[in-house]
Amino acid sequence: MFFYILIFLAIFYLWWRWRAQDGQKIRDLTDKYIFITGCDSGFGNLAARTFDKKGFRVLASCLTEVGAVELKAATSEQLQTVLLDVTDPDNVRKVAEWIKAEVGSAGLWGLVNNAGIMGPSAPTDWLNIEHFRAPIEINLIGLINVTLHLLPLVKKARGRLVNISSTGGRLAVWGGGYCPSKFGVEAFNDSLRRDMKAFGVKVSCIEPGLFKTGLSNRKKIIEEREAIWNQLPPAIRKQYGEGYVQKGETLLDYFNTNLSLVVQCMEHALTSINPHSHYTAGWDAKLLWIPLSSMPAAIQDFVLLRNKTELADPTAG
Repeated sequence: MFFYILIFLAIFYLWWRWRAQDGQKIRDLTDKYIFITGCDSGFGNLAARTFDKKGFRVLASCLTEVGAVELKAATSEQLQTVLLDVTDPDNVRKVAEWIKAEVGSAGLWGLVNNAGIMGPSAPTDWLNIEHFRAPIEINLIGLINVTLHLLPLVKKARGRLVNISSTGGRLAVWGGGYCPSKFGVEAFNDSLRRDMKAFGVKVSCIEPGLFKTGLSNRKKIIEEREAIWNQLPPAIRKQYGEGYVQKGETLLDYFNTNLSLVVQCMEHALTSINPHSHYTAGWDAKLLWIPLSSMPAAIQDFVLLRNKTELADPTAG
């Protein structure tokens, strides 16, 4: 009995020590620059407004002029916006030069790679290579290019790199370019984390579950699928059956609505003395997607296929 008590006390001590270290944070945020991509809406927009209030010197990129103007109107004079299309190499280079001039000798404390799109999501045999190209160019290639241009500034500050991935980077729930792009982000993040360790740069990956943002607009997703459906050969349409798109997937009905859960992960990654290598955000990520991603393929397939709409005639054509 005494032995089990000792084991319990040892486990409790280790947990308490971990919690104490996990709560330690850096000070003097007001002299630290952070750059966040994709701030027109969603996670990036909320992050820019939140970190501005906390005193960070926020440099926020938006894709549109409207997004930049609206963000600027909702924040302090200290926050600065810049227009950035992460798929435009010349635009990325010029923005990196602007950031270098802004941060000066202090370097860039934090880079939050948040910009991303969903892209068309549909059964793979509905798609062509162009349906895959945009999400991979934005979510993966654009993220890598921004990181490579700003890495010297982050190394100078011995700062933080935060990459927004997805549970779709751990478990491919639907067809299209989104999940492959996020699997790529996970791989890039892991190799980058190991490469930067010797430089004192800490790299984190955030894996949100399904959140209600512009990315997950159900109406837009259904409209994109309908447009693809209308271009399909008759044989494939016969296999799936008329009305397949309208039946949809029940996954689209379940979203987290509290975007601050993801921003809290960003904040911990940027301010904790001991940031995590991976964060999960959302009840579905913690209780379903991440645990399921570690299970055998047979179990994954059983769970995910239960959500699939039944085909009309798989043998047609």
